[in-house]
Amino acid sequence: MIELSSNHARRLVVAHQGLHKSHAFGRGTSALSACIERLGYIQIDTISVVHRAHHHTFWTRVPTYREAQLDTLQRERKVFEYWSHAAAYLPMQDYRYCLPYMNAVASGQKKHWYTPDRKVMAAVMRRIRSSGAAMARDFEASADDKQHFWGSKKPAKIALEQLFIEGKLMVSHREGFQKVFDLTERVLPPGLDTTTPSNEEFIRYLVQRTIQSQGIVTETEIGYLRKGTKADIKKQVQQMLADGEIAEVSVAGKPEVYYSREDCIHKASKVRVAKKVRLLSPFDNLVIQRKRVTNLFDFDYQIECYVPEGKRVYGYFCLPILYGDKLVGRLDPKADRKNRTLIVRNLVIEKTIKDVDAFVDQLARAIDSFARFNGCERTTVQRVNHKKIAAALADQLSCSDDPQ
Repeated sequence: MIELSSNHARRLVVAHQGLHKSHAFGRGTSALSACIERLGYIQIDTISVVHRAHHHTFWTRVPTYREAQLDTLQRERKVFEYWSHAAAYLPMQDYRYCLPYMNAVASGQKKHWYTPDRKVMAAVMRRIRSSGAAMARDFEASADDKQHFWGSKKPAKIALEQLFIEGKLMVSHREGFQKVFDLTERVLPPGLDTTTPSNEEFIRYLVQRTIQSQGIVTETEIGYLRKGTKADIKKQVQQMLADGEIAEVSVAGKPEVYYSREDCIHKASKVRVAKKVRLLSPFDNLVIQRKRVTNLFDFDYQIECYVPEGKRVYGYFCLPILYGDKLVGRLDPKADRKNRTLIVRNLVIEKTIKDVDAFVDQLARAIDSFARFNGCERTTVQRVNHKKIAAALADQLSCSDDPQ
């Protein structure tokens, strides 16, 4: 078993996430391709109090990122949308590893609470096959809509989502945030491997992908939100250990058994993590598994937008603050786009900061950059829990209000 210090373990994870230096993946759309191929997926989320999660996660790693670049990547068929542990963009080369789930849902495995209406699904398929790609709103005037009531959604919209999750339709691109669906065979690029992997291939893929993106992982983390894979993952991990493909790893003071590759660990031992501040999305790949974050970064994180307002501790949409290889606090922002102002409703620093001036300089740069990313020209900081940082930050940002 390879033994790592907690510092080495954090450096390993941060480096594999491409957060150890600026432009770790390069620039332009090629950088986006390299980024998503390393991470394996970028989660999509609808909350837009600041830029949506998928844009935010790309921007954190590719500072030159612009929204149009993701649309280009999708139209060039280098990424596709599907379900990972949640709705996500994935590298097109990984398409075949979604087939087992597509086939399971098409064979009757429940994905949603409702029972699919096959008649409506057939009508939607005929419409798209004959008339081309379509959005849900293109079906709103259908007479069929008046004959059904499934929750608050229209039958055609539910049919589109069911056909999508079964793999019969894909998202060709988006118009605004609206999905444009087309037949799968018209979206997939020519020459792509579309053979269904065996169960062993699929489990090996999960192990390899998770190590590639996270550096070190536990069996539980490999199977995160993938029901029915626990026993197969355990068996595959033991086989890969026996074959010398992966190695057992322990982190000082932690009871968990982690797994990695020796070459990954060796490379990370030489990595220098820049002392930069990064404001992470709550759905960022680094922090999405909350127990893992607690174990490796000693940071207890929960997104509170799903918590009743009266029970929130930090704020509606707090962003974890990464400083070098440590999570040191959280920041609750809101982009007031009408007034082009980024409002920092709450800034909480939870770890001891040795060089406050250097930290505030980096934090101010990160906030200013985040404001511009969100189309804002100025920043207002309303509350900070650290007086010295509050005063220094107010000077750096030329805040319109003094933080309390």
